Amino acid sequence: MYGDGETVRRILQDSGDTWAVVGLSNNTSRAAYGVARVLQRYGKRVVPVHPKAETVHGEQGYASLAEIPFPVDVVDVFVNSRLAGAVADEAVAGGAKAVWFQLGVVDEDAYARTRAAGLDMVMDRCPAIEIPLLGD
Repeated sequence: MYGDGETVRRILQDSGDTWAVVGLSNNTSRAAYGVARVLQRYGKRVVPVHPKAETVHGEQGYASLAEIPFPVDVVDVFVNSRLAGAVADEAVAGGAKAVWFQLGVVDEDAYARTRAAGLDMVMDRCPAIEIPLLGD
């Protein structure tokens, strides 16, 4: 498992409330759309990152992580596993505190690089499933 319970809790409760959601668009049938809504309900600011740079859930979108003009605490990744490592590297370079690869997104090398850079990371899990389990 890539991300023990303590790491999951730390990311969800202590890493900060600004989450860049890579792969988030206005496509309501995509998992990213629903997960972003759950994160908002739990007080997270969701920043959409998608080539279309759409406004989603009332938040301005950006075409890439590098274009976000303010600090991001957590980068939540909803892209194909073969693209996810580059996103994790961008998150490290951009000063994020944590990276979260969604269910089905696995890149062991990216996980090792991100952890070696000092960031918390969870892989192949979903924050919308984990956050309600924390309680208050």
